[in-house]
Amino acid sequence: MANHERRVLRLALLGGLPAVIVALWLLSTADYSAPLKWFVGGLVVAVWLRVGFAVREQVVLPLHTLSRMIAALREQDYSLRARNASGDDALGLAMMELNALSGDMRSRRLGALEATALLRRLMAEIDVAVFAFDGSGALRVVNAAGARLFGQTDHELVGRTAGELALAECLEGTAPRIVELPIGPQRGRWELRRGEFRQDGRPHRFIVLADVSRTLREQERVAWQRLIRVLGHEINNSMTPIKSLTERLRELVIRDWGNPELRNDLERGLGIVASRSESLARFLTAYTKLAHLPAPAHGAVHVTEWVQRVARLESRLPVMVESGPTVTISADGDQLDQLLINLVTNAVDATLPAGDVRVSWTVTATSLEVIVKDDGPGLAQTANLFVPFYTTKAGGSGIGLVLSRQIAEAHGGTLALVNRFDSQGCVARLSLPLGSS
Repeated sequence: MANHERRVLRLALLGGLPAVIVALWLLSTADYSAPLKWFVGGLVVAVWLRVGFAVREQVVLPLHTLSRMIAALREQDYSLRARNASGDDALGLAMMELNALSGDMRSRRLGALEATALLRRLMAEIDVAVFAFDGSGALRVVNAAGARLFGQTDHELVGRTAGELALAECLEGTAPRIVELPIGPQRGRWELRRGEFRQDGRPHRFIVLADVSRTLREQERVAWQRLIRVLGHEINNSMTPIKSLTERLRELVIRDWGNPELRNDLERGLGIVASRSESLARFLTAYTKLAHLPAPAHGAVHVTEWVQRVARLESRLPVMVESGPTVTISADGDQLDQLLINLVTNAVDATLPAGDVRVSWTVTATSLEVIVKDDGPGLAQTANLFVPFYTTKAGGSGIGLVLSRQIAEAHGGTLALVNRFDSQGCVARLSLPLGSS
């Protein structure tokens, strides 16, 4: 029995003690037999004790109810309710107020849970990466988009520092701003926003990263497509009569010109003009592919057959195909053939006259990654790899990589080229979603 309960019982017994003493005194002076006196005296004492314990229960029981309700509130259990709560007395008023407090806290708790669920759903669905760091720079919260950037789960990322994730510079400097970060297979351009909040009284910082690389590339592509259409229209209008005229002059020279030396010079010069006209026409035809790439016609593509088929097309060097998981994706097979042919051709060009070119692939929960490695000299300049008209090969058109990345992004994937870290050479990484449609 607790001290408080003993005090209540003591007070109840003391309150009835005078009446018991008087009753026992009156009983002792009454003209009753001894056994009857003992029986009546015991009954008086028993009633006195029973009334004392009853008073204790009436006082202590409501206090127990109050303590259980307060404990339930502390444990965030708002289902308990005090019965017989009314404003008729102080204890009933306390019970009524406690019931009201429990109902109010339950409503607030439900509102907070619903708001938290909504926030988590929004963070999972938005296409921007959100990272929250504590005061020591350790990652505490990351959304699904942020986890996808690193190809890991949120459980694998939480606890790592901003420096380990290459995000330390995002916690410094001004914001918002555009930053270049080595996230994923290549450096990308990101719009950075930053803020602060407190959790459990401790300061935290969060950063929001929105990938603007694809948006900027899409704008660049649209600009290039407009330029190519204009150039193609204007130059073709000029090349057609030029070629026709030079062919006609060449025929006249061959048939009518009498001086052999002049005839040979003029014939050779006009032949060069015709040849260059044809070369320029082929050049423009190749570039118009960029402006007229059709939307992918999706079908079943068996990755093993696709990779082996493209590897067999290369005759200058044997292309080694490393075995990978059996997987089928939904994609445009013809466009993927052209994409992989470009990558393999570039790898062989860089490796000739001797060396190794290897193609492999891996599968994650959401994507397929095809890897093309070569033992060539590597990339000396990576900034202009995907710029139309830019090429480092003699006679190159400068559209192979641009067209390849355009095909990859049309399928919802990415394409990146980087120098190898394990040895000399270059590695091309093509990532395609397994669920593309």
